[in-house]
Amino acid sequence: MNIRNYILKKAEKAKNARLGWTPSDIKNQALLNIADDILENSEKIISENLKDIKNAEKKKLSVSLIDRLRLNNKRIRSMADGLRQVARLPDPVGEVIEGTERPNGLVIEKVRVPLGVIGIIYESRPNVTADSVGLCLKSGNCMVLRGGSEAINSNKILAEIICASAYASGIPEGSIQFIDKTDRKIILQMIQLAEYIDCIIPRGGAGLIEYIRKNSSIPVIAHGKGVCHTFVDRDADIEKAVKISFNAKVQRPGVCNAMETLLVHRNIAERFLPSMISKYKAAGVEIRGCKNTKKIISGIKSATEKDWSAEYLDLVLSVKIVDSIDDAIAHIEKYGSHHSDAIITENEDSAERFLKEVDSSSVYWNASTRFTDGGEFGLGAEIGISTQKMHARGPMGLKELTSYKFVIRGNGQIRE
Repeated sequence: MNIRNYILKKAEKAKNARLGWTPSDIKNQALLNIADDILENSEKIISENLKDIKNAEKKKLSVSLIDRLRLNNKRIRSMADGLRQVARLPDPVGEVIEGTERPNGLVIEKVRVPLGVIGIIYESRPNVTADSVGLCLKSGNCMVLRGGSEAINSNKILAEIICASAYASGIPEGSIQFIDKTDRKIILQMIQLAEYIDCIIPRGGAGLIEYIRKNSSIPVIAHGKGVCHTFVDRDADIEKAVKISFNAKVQRPGVCNAMETLLVHRNIAERFLPSMISKYKAAGVEIRGCKNTKKIISGIKSATEKDWSAEYLDLVLSVKIVDSIDDAIAHIEKYGSHHSDAIITENEDSAERFLKEVDSSSVYWNASTRFTDGGEFGLGAEIGISTQKMHARGPMGLKELTSYKFVIRGNGQIRE
């Protein structure tokens, strides 16, 4: 196989598909039809997914990765629900963001437009295939999708169902391009096609994202790693703190919005940590604590410097006792990834200070970091969670997949 020709043909087809100004009603109906067809083919999807699960188990991949890979009826319904939610959202394409009339009579409007062709490179989670199609299609963007080799069977069947349904619904042929080859050399070729692809969005581990950032000739919107913190302030409600901190770590540990470090104010540590750690241990969480944590809780591992910046994506948690909210904020700034961080407190002044000073894409007061998600934010789904600051930040929904152009209407004006 000539890799260059293979990916070039895919990119050319996407570039020439001209999805951008497809009417909203056609796009919405296509999304609803795709959702229906995914549900109707649930058994087939689960059967293909099982092949990927068995391969992952043979390769002895981690439990958390296999969890991200696994599809079941609940997760398939969630895919379909996400597509339906996107269909109900306002179409961003053509929205007039702002406008003005100049003294010379020129009417100038800033109008929202698609980015063009989006290349999405992702690992593990096959639901990304459906989420990406839903958001790109609704925002008028053609797409080139490259999923990970570990999910190749799941992604293939999803792409087959999605493309057949979309094109039968009136979506321009070629708008959705799925790369059904697993050769990693394709990634390098793909991220060099700046004449065809307008934006690259990587979703995966730190190694993949760093590789793409270094080698892409196309602008990259990075889905950064999630070193998320929960800070239990001295004025926290302990029952609330236990409930939120447990959910943030245990509910689904293998995802980027799960908590990786628990920070605890020293004034509340002895009242909070024994019950909290007991609950974690019962759930199978490995605790790695600072020296002060170990004075309160026996039988836990010592945290190393490396642990404070670790994204475990597993039932492992680092715990540190801090002297003040200043220390908590400083720790998050030094070791965090600007993803999602929370404070648990009944002190409004402390909460507002945390929300203002912590420089993360999502900051929480008395709520779990697990809510950092496009669906939970009312975006329908997300194409990724950007931890950078240019163009888009946080969960990326429809508007984050658009740019704008200036539209000027005149009546014969010329510049003197």
